[in-house]
Amino acid sequence: MSTFKAPKGTYDLIPPRSAKFLAVREAIAAPLRNSGYGYVETPGFENVELFSRGVGESTDIVSKEMYTLTTKGGDQLALRPEGTASVLRAALEANLHKQGNLPVKLYYSGSYYRYERAQAGRYRHFSQVGAEAIGAEDPALDAELIILADQAYRSLGLKNFRILLNSLGDKECRPAYRETLQAFLRGLDLDEETLRRAEINPLRVLDDKRDDVQKQLVDAPLLRDYLCDACKAYHEEVRALVTAAGVVFEDDPKLVRGLDYYTRTTFEFVHDGLGSQSAVGGGGRYDGLSEMIGGPALPSVGWALGVDRTVLALEAEGAELAIPGSTDVFAVALGEAKPTLFGLVTELRRAGVAADMSFGGKGLKGAMKDANRSGARFAIVAGDRDLAEGVVQLKDMESGEQTAVALDALVESVRAKLV
Repeated sequence: MSTFKAPKGTYDLIPPRSAKFLAVREAIAAPLRNSGYGYVETPGFENVELFSRGVGESTDIVSKEMYTLTTKGGDQLALRPEGTASVLRAALEANLHKQGNLPVKLYYSGSYYRYERAQAGRYRHFSQVGAEAIGAEDPALDAELIILADQAYRSLGLKNFRILLNSLGDKECRPAYRETLQAFLRGLDLDEETLRRAEINPLRVLDDKRDDVQKQLVDAPLLRDYLCDACKAYHEEVRALVTAAGVVFEDDPKLVRGLDYYTRTTFEFVHDGLGSQSAVGGGGRYDGLSEMIGGPALPSVGWALGVDRTVLALEAEGAELAIPGSTDVFAVALGEAKPTLFGLVTELRRAGVAADMSFGGKGLKGAMKDANRSGARFAIVAGDRDLAEGVVQLKDMESGEQTAVALDALVESVRAKLV
């Protein structure tokens, strides 16, 4: 056994469970690709300032959870704790917003890093699939992203998730609410750090998960009571479009997201089978983020769905994913037949058939155990006598039926049986 282990709070993806993660990533990405979203991939680390300015100095992500490092040249970098700021930075750097086709629709998949207390569903290294629609202020875009996430979850067979929806207002109406909320929070019995956060961004206090804080927030003023007419109309249109698409959601006037850049529409996907880590994904509109990181005004909306927590949610429901077998045909060579069967396996692979074979010089019994473990539908078995006759034995692993097939007809015969 190795003396090394995966770092605390991280995990290794290994078969067969890794197939679930791949299936979840693909299911989330599929409706995005069908809706005009192109794939983007950004570096695993960025300039620290990108996150401190974009995500917010008052957030736990920036103040407590970022992994930071200093390069030999003195640059301050951080392992990316979330995807939106990186994707927007990449879009701005490539001038995608200047190509005359707004919104710029992008999706991404990758690993993210936060220093947190490791527990089930909360890791220091985690995987997300995200989507961003950059450069357009339109309730239909907000609705589209909510609907696409719902479609992705349902395509996986996930049932017991809920969509929470709220509006955080904008720069016109939120200041008045901010002052009212700050006045309310100053009257509570809060620790110094929480009071400091309330002065910087009081909405962050509403997102505090501690029970003693939440009990004091029961009578907190609600942002929906302070929305301007424009924000109310915008939110009602989002609600109407999502409802018309048959997607069920719950209005949650206390819902806020943990990042400073959100405005107007905010939403979260929760699964009640995951205990305290119930959020499996979320997102919202971030109309001012581009300007925060030095770009032009580009109203945008997006979300990120947690692959890890989605897998846990599926397992909590006992949902079985339709994961295709990794091997269709498994070859077992006896005697001096290995070179010939190796060539046949190569031909099958080139013809698009998933094929493998027994390695290591095992006998018939051991090689057939390999064939059974592979999950292959068919086994090809051949020895010296078979090759002398110009055939191999093709065995149906489900029925046990075995037939002789000419060497030069094997590939087409297998392909026909797998259709």
